[in-house]
Amino acid sequence: MSVDPEGAAGWIIPALVVFGVTALLVAAGLWALRRAGRGPRARAAADAERTRAGSALVQLDDAVAELDLEVELSGALYDGAAPPSLRRARMTAQHVRDQAFEAFRDLDGAHPTEARRTAARIRARVDGALAAVTQARAVHDEWVRAHGSASAQVDAATHRLARLRTELGDPGTLVADLSSRYDAAEWRDADAAARTASAALAAAETRIAAARLSAADPTRSALPELTAAQRELRRAETASRSLDEAYRLVTDAALAVPQEFEAARTAIAQAGRTRDDLEPADAERLSAELRAVADGVAALESDAARRPTATVAELARLRGRLDLALGDARTAQQRLRGARSALPGTLAAARGALARAEGAAAGAGADARVRLDAAQREMAAARQSQDPVSALDAARRAIRHAEDAEALAAYARLAR
Repeated sequence: MSVDPEGAAGWIIPALVVFGVTALLVAAGLWALRRAGRGPRARAAADAERTRAGSALVQLDDAVAELDLEVELSGALYDGAAPPSLRRARMTAQHVRDQAFEAFRDLDGAHPTEARRTAARIRARVDGALAAVTQARAVHDEWVRAHGSASAQVDAATHRLARLRTELGDPGTLVADLSSRYDAAEWRDADAAARTASAALAAAETRIAAARLSAADPTRSALPELTAAQRELRRAETASRSLDEAYRLVTDAALAVPQEFEAARTAIAQAGRTRDDLEPADAERLSAELRAVADGVAALESDAARRPTATVAELARLRGRLDLALGDARTAQQRLRGARSALPGTLAAARGALARAEGAAAGAGADARVRLDAAQREMAAARQSQDPVSALDAARRAIRHAEDAEALAAYARLAR
C-alpha cells in the first residue's frame, strides 16, 4: 500500500504543531505553578502558618515547664500515689515538643508550599499534645481534691522552703567573692541569679502563709496559693542552680586561663611549622592569619585576670579562626592533636554561651527557643563524643546556636 506524501504531510504537520503548542502550554502552566508557589502570596501564607505553629510551640514548651513543676509537686506531696496520667502527659509533651523544635528549625529555607504544610503538621501535633496535657491536668486536679489534705500540702511546702533556704545560704557571699576579683561583666549573671533566688524565696514564704490561712478556713481553697508558692520555690531552685553555675563558670575559667594561653601559643607555633611546607601563595595567606591570631592572643593578656570567661571565650574563637585558616593543610594526626588542645576551652566557652542563652530565651518566642534547643543538643553531643574532632565541631556549633538564640531573644524584646 502506497502512502501519499502530500496527504501525510497534511495531517502530520498540524499534529506536530498542536503537540508543540500543547507542550508549551503545559510547560508554561508548570512554570506558572512553580512561580505561584514561590510568589509573595505563597510566602505570606507560609509565614503566617509558621507564626501560628511557633506560637503553639511556645505554648507547649511553657506547658512542659509547668508540668515539670506539677509532677515534682505531686511526687513530693503524695509519694507517687497520685495517678500517673500527669507523668505520661509530660513525657508525651516533651517528645512532641522536641520533634517539633527540630521540624520547626528545618522550615528555614524550605519551599513555601512545603513550609506551609510542615508548619500545619507541627501545629496539629502540638495542639494534640496540649489537649492531652489539659485532660491529664483535669484528672490530676480531681484526684488531688479527693485525696489531698490542704494542711499536709502547706506543711510540705513549708519544709521545702526551709530546705531551700538552708541550701542557698547567703547568695550575696558568692557574688561578693566574684565582685572583689573580677570585672562586673563577669559576675553580672551571678548577681541577677542571687537577687532572683532571694526574691522568689520571700514570695514563696508570703504565698505559703496565705495558703495556711486558707487551709484553716473550710470555705476557702488553699490550692491557688499553694500552686503559686510552688512556682516561686521552683523559681528559687532554678535561680540557685544558675548562681552556682555562674560562679563555677568564672572560677573555672580563671583557673584555666594560663593553660588556654599556653595551648593557643602552642597551636600558633604548630601552625607556623605547617606553613613552612605550603606553596608560597598559601604560606603567605596563612602567615597573615597567624599574625592576626597571635596579635589577638597577645591583646587579651592584660585583662585576662579580671575577665576570665571573656578571655577563654575569645581564645576559643581565635582557635577556631586558626583552624579555619589551616583548612586541609594539616595531617589527621595534627588535627586530632589540635582538637584535643582546643576542646577544653571551647567547651567552657560553650557552657558560658548556653548559660546566657538560657537566661535570655526564657519567655522568648519560638525562634530563640528552637536555637537554644539546637545548642543544647550540640552541647550534649560534644560531651558524649569520644572523638575530639567531632566533639570540638559540636561544641563550636553549640556556641553559634546559643549566640543566635540570645540575639533572637534580644531582637524580640526590642520589637515588642
